Amino acid sequence: MRTTTHKNIPDVQRFKMQLLNWAASFREVTFLDSNAYPQRYSSCDCLLAIDAFTSLQTDFANAFEDLKQYQQNTKDWLFGYLAYDLKNDTEALFSRNFDGLGFPELYFFQPKKIYKLQGNELEISYLRMCDDEIESDFWAITQMVQPEPEASKPVAIEQRISRESYLSKVGQMLQHIHRGDIYEANFCMEFFAENAEISPVETYQKLNAISQPPFAVYFRNHKQFLLSASPERYLRKQSDTVISQPIKGTAKRSQDPNEDQAIKNQLLASEKERSENIMIVDLVRNDLSRTATKGSVKVEELCGAYSFRQVHHLVSTVVSKVEPQIAATEIIKDSFPMGSMTGAPKISAMEIIEKLEETKRGLYSGAVGYFTPEGDFDFNVVIRSILYNEEKKYLSFSVGSAITAEAIPEKEYEECLLKAKAMFEVLQ
Repeated sequence: MRTTTHKNIPDVQRFKMQLLNWAASFREVTFLDSNAYPQRYSSCDCLLAIDAFTSLQTDFANAFEDLKQYQQNTKDWLFGYLAYDLKNDTEALFSRNFDGLGFPELYFFQPKKIYKLQGNELEISYLRMCDDEIESDFWAITQMVQPEPEASKPVAIEQRISRESYLSKVGQMLQHIHRGDIYEANFCMEFFAENAEISPVETYQKLNAISQPPFAVYFRNHKQFLLSASPERYLRKQSDTVISQPIKGTAKRSQDPNEDQAIKNQLLASEKERSENIMIVDLVRNDLSRTATKGSVKVEELCGAYSFRQVHHLVSTVVSKVEPQIAATEIIKDSFPMGSMTGAPKISAMEIIEKLEETKRGLYSGAVGYFTPEGDFDFNVVIRSILYNEEKKYLSFSVGSAITAEAIPEKEYEECLLKAKAMFEVLQ
C-alpha cells in the first residue's frame, strides 16, 4: 500500500534538475523525462522511481515467466529493463558475441518512492513503510543546487568494427537480402572506451540537453548506468489499448530553416526510407495480432515525418485492443525484441545479425520502462544511449541502420555516424 500526496511546482525545469540530482545518490534509480515533446500518447512529463523494496534480476532463461510472476504478485509499480538478448527466451537463438558491460538481461525493481510530474502538478507516492519521509525528502529536493561540472578525463573512444569491415559486413547482409533470406535487417556496431571515468548524471544531462527526446532515461542499478536520449517508443498499454511507434527513416537537420524543411520533405518522399518503415510496420502488425482481439490491429499513422534536435525521423503508430485476461508480460513477450531493431522476417534477421555483429547488444536495442499497479506499461527503445559499468570502467554506445535491398553501404555508414554524433559530442 502507498501513501500519495500532491504538490504544486512553479518552476518545472528547475525542479526536474533538483529531482535528478537528489535521486542520483540512491542505489536504484529510474528517471524518465519526455522533455515536453508534443506527442499524442504521452503518459506524463517526468517520472522518477528510487530505492528498491523488492527486485528481480535474471538472465534470459525463463525470464518472461519470472517477470510475469513478479508483476502479478507485487501488483505495484515496477521499473526496469528488458535486454535485447531476451530473444533467447522466446526463440531458439543464442548470443555468443563479446560483452564488455556484463549487465543482467532482465532487471526490475519495486520502488519505495515515486515522483510523477504532469504540468505543474507533482504526485508523490511512497510505500507506507517510509511515508513519514515525504515532507523531509521534498524539502531536501527543493534545496538541491546544480553542482559545478566535474573535471572529467577525456574518454578515448574506439570503434569495434572498422569502416572497411562495416562496408564488407553490410555487403554480406545485402547478399542475404538478394538471396531472399530476409527483406530487411538492422545492423549495429559498437563504440567503446576502456578505463573510462565519467560522471553519469552530468553526462546524462549533457546528452539530454543536446537531444531533448521524448523518451530520455537516466537509469542506475548500483554500478551499472544507462544514459539514454531515445526518441522511440517501443510499446505502451493503456487500459485495453496497445500502442507501438516504430521509427525507420532518418535524415540530418540543417540550421537553415528552408533547407531543413526541404530535407524533411525529401525524407517524407523517399521510397527507400518509406519502404524501410513500411516493412517494420507490417512486422509490428503481425506481432501485435498475436494478443489482439480479432480485427483490432490498426495503423493509426504511417510514415509521419517528425523533427528532433539532431535528426528528422519517419514514425508510424500501430494500435490494437486486448482482452483483460491477457497478461501484460505476454503482450511484451510476443513482440520482443522490437521490429525496428531486428528486421523481417524477424527470426532470420536476428540470426544473421548475430553472425555479422561483433558485440552482444545487451541493453542496447532493449527497452526501459515501467508497469503500473493496474498492469498498464510504457517502454522505450534503448537507442542513442550511453551504457556504463562503473566497476569495470567500461563505456559503450552502439548505433545502427536498416539494411534493405536499396541500401548503399557507404550511406548506411554515414547514417550511423550521424546517429552517434550526440554521444561523441558529450564524451569528447
